Amino acid sequence: MKIAVKEKKLCCIAASNKNNLTANLTIKILSLLIPAGGYGTLEELLEVITWAQLGIHDKPVGLLNVDGYYNSLLSFIDKVVEEGFISPSARHIIVSAPTAMGLVKKLEEYVAPKLNWEIEQLG
Repeated sequence: MKIAVKEKKLCCIAASNKNNLTANLTIKILSLLIPAGGYGTLEELLEVITWAQLGIHDKPVGLLNVDGYYNSLLSFIDKVVEEGFISPSARHIIVSAPTAMGLVKKLEEYVAPKLNWEIEQLG
């Protein structure tokens, strides 16, 4: 499903499996919207967040947090940031809101965080 928002196009991806999601991500899109779901959805969510963290894409990952569905996950991610396993700038890859209108507004305002990865050679 595609919706036009202020001259930008947001592509909502609800993939039935990982291969479908990967195929859909090859399309140039402006954001990734993740619906509520189970283990497979969480695995896909973390994969696209990781891809953004690694610089494979610079799209926001939007969580429609209806009735606080993702509150526990977001609290866990905040704890991981606090413990130093995720950088504070990488935390901003995830955008969430309790309403579709609020989420679209945040996605429109999104600016990809500056992530600095240096590869250290061993040996």
